[in-house]
Amino acid sequence: MKAMILAAGYGKRMRPLTDHTPKPLLQAGGKALIEYHIEKLRDAGIDSLVINTGWLGDRLAATLGDGRRFGIPILYSHEGTPLETAGGIRRALPLLGDAPFVLVNGDIWTDYDLSRLVADRPDPVHLVLADNPDHHPGGDFHLTEGGRVRDNGEPRLTYAGMGRFDPALFAEMPDGEAKLAPLLRAAMADDAVSGEHHPGQWWDIGTPERLDELDRLLARP
Repeated sequence: MKAMILAAGYGKRMRPLTDHTPKPLLQAGGKALIEYHIEKLRDAGIDSLVINTGWLGDRLAATLGDGRRFGIPILYSHEGTPLETAGGIRRALPLLGDAPFVLVNGDIWTDYDLSRLVADRPDPVHLVLADNPDHHPGGDFHLTEGGRVRDNGEPRLTYAGMGRFDPALFAEMPDGEAKLAPLLRAAMADDAVSGEHHPGQWWDIGTPERLDELDRLLARP
């Protein structure tokens, strides 16, 4: 099974840290954020990775290489100008193939067990949802007791930037910029999205202050 790590964004809210460093290469606990994902996906049984690049993408490829030092092959989907999440996935489909793949945002940190996304699932989309952080108190979606994800309903949880996707969801899209949320909502309307709640550690590294806080957490013995 393949996985894709989203790493093409500008990281504007992280400036000046991202003026010369792509956001996924920012470090916490002595390691780049994206390296935690690479190692966890490898240990979860993923065969190979696709990383999309945009802002300072050459630095990502130069730092991570072909994946040999991590023990997992890495391929790159170079976008130039970032295409948003769905557009980036659509551009990377030739590298991802026809089988379901795991998707992880490159600018998060979590203790979620990614091997749970490798297991076979019947739905085209399976999302991991987290407790709403202070900076996003309203959440994104509702998770039913039966494990279905809905656009409407209470209580609401936050999409954690992790999931399992069938590439057919993106195959009919034109190549170009496109957001993921409209596709997810359309799939939810067709009852095609399952989900699970991860109650453990989950960090959306959207500001330098959050990066510093995570760094302090990971530095603790």
